[in-house]
Amino acid sequence: MSEPIDERRQLINLAYRLLGSLADAEDVVQEAFARWYTLTPGQRADIASPGAWLTTVTGRICLDVLGSARARRERYVGEWLPEPLPGPGAADPADRVTLDESVSMAFLVVLESMTPAERVAFVLHDVFKYSFTEVAAIVGRTPTACRKLASVARRRVEAPRAAALPAAEQAALVRDFRQAWEAGDIEALVWLLDPDAVGTVDGGGLVNALPRPIVGAARLARFAVEFAAWVPAMTLRERTVNGQPGLVAERDGEIVAVIAFAVSHGRINRLWAVRNPEKLRAWTPSGADRSLRAA
Repeated sequence: MSEPIDERRQLINLAYRLLGSLADAEDVVQEAFARWYTLTPGQRADIASPGAWLTTVTGRICLDVLGSARARRERYVGEWLPEPLPGPGAADPADRVTLDESVSMAFLVVLESMTPAERVAFVLHDVFKYSFTEVAAIVGRTPTACRKLASVARRRVEAPRAAALPAAEQAALVRDFRQAWEAGDIEALVWLLDPDAVGTVDGGGLVNALPRPIVGAARLARFAVEFAAWVPAMTLRERTVNGQPGLVAERDGEIVAVIAFAVSHGRINRLWAVRNPEKLRAWTPSGADRSLRAA
C-alpha cells in the first residue's frame, strides 16, 4: 500500500486544473490530508487505496469550492483569470504541477465556462483517465450522467484545440509580438492579431486593468502600446506560461504582468494578461513571502 503523502503532487495537479488557482489547490489538498489524518488508524487500515480515497475527497472538496466560486467571482473586481504558472525550473510549489495542454490558459478559460459537475467529470475522465464509475463516486451522479457531462464539456474544448499551432510557431509569433510591442509598432501588432482578437486583463482591483475584454485587432494593438504608460520602464521577456509560449512584464526586477496567448491560423486570437499581484506569487524568487509592488 502506497503512503498517502506520495499522492500530494497528483492531487495538486488535479485540484489546480479544477480550480485554476494554485493557492486554492494547495488549500484543498491540505484539507484532504487533514481529513485523512482525522481517521483512526483502524479506519485508515481498512482503506485499500489511500490515493483513491484522497482523490475522491479532493474532487468533492473542489466541487464545493467551484460551487461557491461563482458567487465570489460576482464580487471580483474586473475580469477573473486563472492563476498563471511559470515554466520548468520554477520554485516549489509551482514545479509540482505538470505543464501540459491541460493547464494552458486557453484550456483553463474554457473550463471556467463549464458547470462544476461538467468540469470535474471532464478533467477526471479525459485528463486523469478515471473511469466513469470512479467519476460517479466523486460527482455523486450515475456513470451514465457523468459520461454525458464529460461529452458536453469535451465539445467545448475541442473547437479551440483543433485550430492551435505547433509550439515552435507559437513561440515565433509571440516573439514577433514582443518586438512589435517594444517598438510601439501598432501596424505590426495589428498584422499579428486576428481581426477579431480578444484581450482580457485581470487586475483584481489591486492594479490598473480593464473592466471588460477588448475586442478587435486595432483596439487591442493600441491598448498594448498604451499599456506601457501604466508600467513605465517595463521590460518584456519571453517565458513559458502554463506550458505555452508567453511573455512576462518586469519593472525594477519585479513581475508586474504575465501574458498568455492563444494562436489560430497564424494569428494571435486571444491574449490574457494577469496583473493581480496575488496571482503572481509563483513567479517571484521567494514566492508568497515576497510582496509585489503594484503598478
